[in-house]
Amino acid sequence: MSRPRFLADEDLNGAIFDGVRRREPAAEFRRVRDEGLAGRPDPEVLEFAASHGLIVVSHDESTMIDHAADRIRAGLHMAGLVIIPQSSPVRPAIDDLVIIWVCSEAEEWPDRVEFLPL
Repeated sequence: MSRPRFLADEDLNGAIFDGVRRREPAAEFRRVRDEGLAGRPDPEVLEFAASHGLIVVSHDESTMIDHAADRIRAGLHMAGLVIIPQSSPVRPAIDDLVIIWVCSEAEEWPDRVEFLPL
């Protein structure tokens, strides 16, 4: 069993990314831009995340969910997707991601789409 690993997509509030990294420095949380994927379409982000075992964390309720569903229907697995509504306060989002990291295993997340707050 292993800890969940995350990938922040381009539109994720940087305060959430920074807050998780500050609260749990051992948590692996990468950013799309640091991986050379800035400006890439959602399907490419999902493919990269899947190939690296990373759960995508996004605010993008309008398109990311549909692309994830398309992947799953096509039999292309993914490590998971966490959607945080843009209107969500930062602190509870940080808390929920830390809870996911501490209390779950990466093996529980494949092909799941979950919405925060928990």
